Amino acid sequence: MTICPVIHALIFDFDGTILDTETPEFYIWQQIYRDHGTELALQEWVLGVGAIGAFDPYEALQQRAPDLVLNRDELRAYARARHEPVIHAQAPRDGVVEVLQNARARGLRLAVASSSMHDWVDAHLKRLGLFEYFDIVCCRDDVAPGRAKPHPDIYQAALAALGVRAAEAIAIEDSLNGMRAALAAGIFTVVTPNPVTAQLDFSQADLVLPSLTQLDLDVMSKKSPSS
Repeated sequence: MTICPVIHALIFDFDGTILDTETPEFYIWQQIYRDHGTELALQEWVLGVGAIGAFDPYEALQQRAPDLVLNRDELRAYARARHEPVIHAQAPRDGVVEVLQNARARGLRLAVASSSMHDWVDAHLKRLGLFEYFDIVCCRDDVAPGRAKPHPDIYQAALAALGVRAAEAIAIEDSLNGMRAALAAGIFTVVTPNPVTAQLDFSQADLVLPSLTQLDLDVMSKKSPSS
């Protein structure tokens, strides 16, 4: 296993990593499909986790129920009205606050690299009392259209804003698309799967942990590249 030998920065994904927005959204969409007489498999949904456009739940539903007239705007509003209250009631995932506090105590730089938009990410970080921990927040609206994850652009933007090299950073992710983006940017990648992504194959990641409660920065910083 390769370990980042000199850590100057941690870069966090947001959805599913800092806050488990993925699980409530999947359950609501699964119910929407059932209300229309069909099923949404977890294996399909996870194709789009951490990316934009990789899986279109509206198009997939329309294909399975071709006789239905679906209004995307109404369906989107219906879904959001049901999953957003659940998301807003949640605390950060286990270990997130402790890792942020530990990183700050060490003088590490901190960033968010998210495929979501700033209005979503910034609002939740402020609600959770986490916004002030981060030196920079990079989102989909900070890179060229179509260059969100699994492309490396958001991570590259975060590195540039932090003023650190890829070899000096650790990325923390929960999805395959996010993992691929971080690895493509040359960053040591830790994956902490959530209930939606736990069944995926993260064997390409540098390190997979059940939660951030097990991320030991002392141990990682003492390892060598050949460990």
